Amino acid sequence: MKGAPNLSTTLGKIRLKNPVMPASGVFAFWEDIAKIIDLSRLGAIVTKSLRAKPSPGNPPPRAAEIPAGTLISTGLESIGLDAFVESELPFLRKYNTPIIVSLAGGSVEEFVEMTEKLNSVDGVTGIELNLSCPNVKGFGMEFGRDPAMTREIVSKVRGATDLTLLAKLTPNVTSIPEIARAAEEGGADVLVLINAPLGMAIDVETRRPKLANIVGGISGPAIRPIGVRAVWEASKAVSIPIIGVGGIASTSDALEYIIAGAVAVQVGVANFINPHIMIEIIEGLQDYLIRKGIGDINKLVGSLQTQ
Repeated sequence: MKGAPNLSTTLGKIRLKNPVMPASGVFAFWEDIAKIIDLSRLGAIVTKSLRAKPSPGNPPPRAAEIPAGTLISTGLESIGLDAFVESELPFLRKYNTPIIVSLAGGSVEEFVEMTEKLNSVDGVTGIELNLSCPNVKGFGMEFGRDPAMTREIVSKVRGATDLTLLAKLTPNVTSIPEIARAAEEGGADVLVLINAPLGMAIDVETRRPKLANIVGGISGPAIRPIGVRAVWEASKAVSIPIIGVGGIASTSDALEYIIAGAVAVQVGVANFINPHIMIEIIEGLQDYLIRKGIGDINKLVGSLQTQ
């Protein structure tokens, strides 16, 4: 192999310099994050899920430690779409990195309205539909558990934009392939798998739930096997690209998703433990390709050997 291996890949109309990006919900204050890591080195920037209007999210406590992870119930806290466009987006446009805006609508109409607003905004390259929030009633997961509703939301949003459209799906369903196919049929360009599985933790001394919302989403290493399995199953059911997310905290973790069928990965709570983890994964992927004599990371996608 001559020269550095190719790390670039494609998501719909979006060309990524490498397949690593933050998961939605991780970062909200981008100017502070940019003091720690170089955003221009990331494959893409993915925003926190935005609601149409400002929202305080769920009451505290919102997080609880559990074995091999964290139980989180932030509840889609959001400054609102208009405030994001006015205060955060101008800063992000300074970087030569695709910007994917995550949206959390409370109805089909709200998803469409927010999408139409973004169509006229400079710098947005993709829209990620959060169809899978595990801890807000009336948002997300109620939509993403129903193939017909998933298909309808994606289809209506597809009709409102030419931007690359990503659908973030929940693992809290009987059949991942069924939901994945519904999103593809609706017109999604990319799938994002997985959002957080539902979980619950109890303080046995007080006999009360550890979260004010009672249930929350499980994040961290505990969910990686679920995510890898979901990507593998979905990749056999659809022809569109898949982004793998859930429990990624190392290069090896990212490679599991890629080998299972993901063309890119999103890194979540590992950023809280090590803010440089995404850059380390990017460098680790390059080192792996060199060590294996592979010239293009896309050759690894879906390369799982099952015989």
